[in-house]
Amino acid sequence: MSELIRTLLVDDDALSRGRMRSLLERENDIELIGECVDGSEAIPRIRAEKPDLVFLDVQMPRVDGFGVVEAIGAERMPVVIFASAYVEFALRAFEAFALDYLLKPFDEERFRVTLDRARHAALARRSAADPRMSAFVDFLQAPQKPQYPELIAIKTGDQFRFVEVKDIDHIEADGNYARIHIDKSQRLLHKTLTEMEERLLDPARFVRIHRSTIVNLSRIAAVEPLFHGELSVILKDGTRLVCSRRYRPKLQERVYFMS
Repeated sequence: MSELIRTLLVDDDALSRGRMRSLLERENDIELIGECVDGSEAIPRIRAEKPDLVFLDVQMPRVDGFGVVEAIGAERMPVVIFASAYVEFALRAFEAFALDYLLKPFDEERFRVTLDRARHAALARRSAADPRMSAFVDFLQAPQKPQYPELIAIKTGDQFRFVEVKDIDHIEADGNYARIHIDKSQRLLHKTLTEMEERLLDPARFVRIHRSTIVNLSRIAAVEPLFHGELSVILKDGTRLVCSRRYRPKLQERVYFMS
């Protein structure tokens, strides 16, 4: 069997592909079999040509790099070097599963170190499946817990002032905006209450008790019954809020009431 490592480039950035192509053409044991500009083009190419090694961009239109891996499957996926300009979720996942990646922009030394590891893995992959890739595919297919921000940056004059979300006592609607309350101080956000609830607030920490009010559960000190099924929610700082009959079940789902 030939020791040439059949290699495919998959990247929607022409400059990035050109850079990698130039570096790979210097390697005597690399056979560059083609290039793809997105994931939807790469999937049938990988299935048909079965390359030993794929340089796979993470962020691409239509089908991204992760979509390619899921579509091919761990057993049939070649050795992969992921390329990414992003340093959050993707890179943490690669490191957790000991997968090779290039952080754009990369220099020649980093490229060669990564390629050297991958060429050994590519030759070994011809005879055995890669358990790291199987674990990674399982990870991609598992439901991901939504990530909520810990900080909110609020523009004040020429600065952005940071607020820790956990410190918010409650939030109330103010027209089309939302007003947050922290230690008796207030700040207006150019977000609706619904946008805050759906995108920024962890439902494990915050609950809507009225069409115009969201409260931090950890700030509730007591609850008193009012008329017609409503509740008075008393915060630790003495603030009283109304929990409407419509939203009372939401509060009762989160708090166990004992008589």
